[in-house]
This record gives sequence, C-alpha cells and structure tokens, in this order.
Amino acid sequence: MPDDLAAQLRPITTDEWPAFSRAMYTVFAEETPADFTERPSSVAELDRSLALWDDDRVVATAGLYSRTLAVPGAVVPCAGITWVTVAPTHRRRGILSAIMRRQLTELHEQQREPVAGLWAAEYPIYGRFGYAPATVEARFSGRTERLRLRPDADLGTGRVEQVTAEQYRPAAEAVHRAVHRWVPGNMVRDERWWDRQLRDDPTQRKGATERQYLVHREADGMVTGYAAYRVKGAWTDAGEPDGTLTVEEVRATSTPAYAALWQLLLSVDLVRTVTYPAASPDDPLRWLVTDGRALHSAPVDGLWVRLVDVDRALAARRYPTPIDLVLEVRDPFCPWNAGRWRLSGHPAGGYCGHTDRDPDIVLGIEELSAAYLGGVSLAALQGAGRVTEVSPGAVTLASAAFGWPVTPWCPDSF
Repeated sequence: MPDDLAAQLRPITTDEWPAFSRAMYTVFAEETPADFTERPSSVAELDRSLALWDDDRVVATAGLYSRTLAVPGAVVPCAGITWVTVAPTHRRRGILSAIMRRQLTELHEQQREPVAGLWAAEYPIYGRFGYAPATVEARFSGRTERLRLRPDADLGTGRVEQVTAEQYRPAAEAVHRAVHRWVPGNMVRDERWWDRQLRDDPTQRKGATERQYLVHREADGMVTGYAAYRVKGAWTDAGEPDGTLTVEEVRATSTPAYAALWQLLLSVDLVRTVTYPAASPDDPLRWLVTDGRALHSAPVDGLWVRLVDVDRALAARRYPTPIDLVLEVRDPFCPWNAGRWRLSGHPAGGYCGHTDRDPDIVLGIEELSAAYLGGVSLAALQGAGRVTEVSPGAVTLASAAFGWPVTPWCPDSF
C-alpha cells in the first residue's frame, strides 16, 4: 500500500457516518437497520474509527470500542476491534495491514488498552496480525423430549417470573455485575452496552417472536438469575407443533436459580427444539440434564485476543500456580513486543519485564495471546509445534500457571 494512501486513513465525522455504515454493511452482506444507517449507535466511538476514501466513496472501514475484559483474577481495559471491512475493488493493496498496524501502534504509543479483541468473520484473516482464538462458543441444541433436568437437581425455593423489558433490565444488570468478572472473556456492560444488548429491532428477528424475559426471584424478593429467549413457531406436515426456542442468555448467582430457569426454558409450550448459540463450552447445563448426549454441541471460535503490550497484559492477570520463567516472544507485526520477558506471577499478582536471561520457552505472539485467558493450553500448542520448550519442564509449569479453573467465555459480540 503506498504511503500516501496509508496516510489517508482517518477517523470519520458524524456527517460521514451514513456513507461509512453503508460501505461496511455492504461488505458484510447484511441488511442495514435504517436508523443505524442514518446515525451512529450509542456505543459508537467515532474518534476511534478509521476510514479510507476513494474520491467520495468509503472503501475501507474500521472501529474500536473501549471495553473492559475479565481476565484470570482481574479485569483489564480491552480495545474491541470492530467494523473492519475493505471494498472488493481495493483488496490486496495492503489496506487491512495498514488498518491493523495503525490501531495497534496507536494503542501502544498512547499506552491505552494493553489487550485487543475481535470477532473474526473468517478464521484465516487475523492470525498474521497476532490475534488468536481465546474463547469458544459451544452452540448447544437439543430436542425437548430428551432434555430433562436430573431428578436430584436442586431447584431451591425461589420462583421464575415472566417480566417486561423494563422490569428485566435492572435485575439483569445487578446479576451480571455480580458474576461477569469471575469468567475470563466476559465484558463489562455499562448503560450504553445494555441499551445495545436489549435492542429488539423487528427487522432482525428472522421470523421469531419479540424477545422474552425471565427473572428468578428468591422468597425474600432478591433476584438471583435472569434469562432472555425467543420462540420461532413451526408445525409438521402432520399438524404437530415443532417450534424452536433460542436462548440468548442465562446467568445466575446460584445453582438452584440456574436450574430453575432452565427447567422453564426446556418446557415452553409448542417448542420441540432448544438452541443456545452463545453458550459456554463448560456450561453447567451439561451436568444438569439426565441425558448428556441429547445436548448437542457445535463448538466454534469465539473472541479472538491480541496482546498489545506483552508486559502490561501479563502483569495484569493472576496465575493460580507460581511461575518465574523467561518467555522469548516473536512478534514481527508489533516489534516492541519481540524479545525476552521475565514473567513472575502467583495468585495475588504478576510482574513482567525485559530481561537478558536465557529463555525457558520460545513462542509467537499468537500462541501467547491464545493462552492469555486460560482456555488454551501451552502444552497443546507445543504439541502442535507452535511452542518451543528450552528448559525441561517449562511448558508444563507454564501451562498450569496460565490455566484457570473457569473456562473463558465471551457472550458479548461486537
């Protein structure tokens, strides 16, 4: 990509949003919500956007959300990369590389978010820029006649209530605040992000009902769980009901509340199939049902993570077992990360800084980013030939230290 073309990447103004959004949605081959085309959403940060213009036409787009990400034992600022498109007429000119480099360089030079994350439209695109899949979506589905809770499931003494969106929101916000930080990969939701989460545009329902809301309330009135779902009706040729219930989210602060919410979700009238596309691969539902084989899973990569600054990112998380090793990191795209880093960590904190000591492990930024949330084992990456052990036993030690008891999961796409 010529230097003069790279220099034309710039943030857009509010007046330029319609042209920017139409270009973006065209590349994604998606129907554009009318109101979203005309004005930015409440979560849009135009000062952190990038666009490339060719005369009066937008030919490349990118954006960034200021998010906060739960990581093992802590939360860190995370740059949520979004809106990334290049028009078919301008492919293979280095534009995508220029966008990625500009974003990461500015984050580093301005000492902003030490970690970046994105949702990849296609798997092969982002690895060359140092991003790697760090969470998995389980994508559960099953037939209701086989999905029943175990007879010994503890349903507690509370009750599940159907509520309006206005009643649901404060209850869901309170429960989410209580649980999100304990699950690596979860994102903080402020008022703007709850607005987006609860947006229910009729044009996006794809034949299903408007969103339905549940809360679980204890005998003393405290809300300890929530769920959101839709139902799409269908009938067989024989006139039998064959509807599909799609679960959008289920969260709870107790096992009985979680079980009670699922008991209702698995028993809605006229429904024969239940799906949960954004489920955690380690969701407790696997162990709540009597027939685990009836709960089918089609796992797919979820949130992709990229360490912007190795030292700040590794020092920000916690390590369940002590670690004191030297990592030699290879990062040709962000050279400030390349070199040897001494990582010293334990359950209460961590330190990471440059060192001239001999390395114990050699790995690329992709592999380090994949392992960052604790869901991808460095030993598994070593087995794939992507991590090199220099000091005997170092990979085993590092795998234990980078692991985490809770499987990382990101239910917040952006």
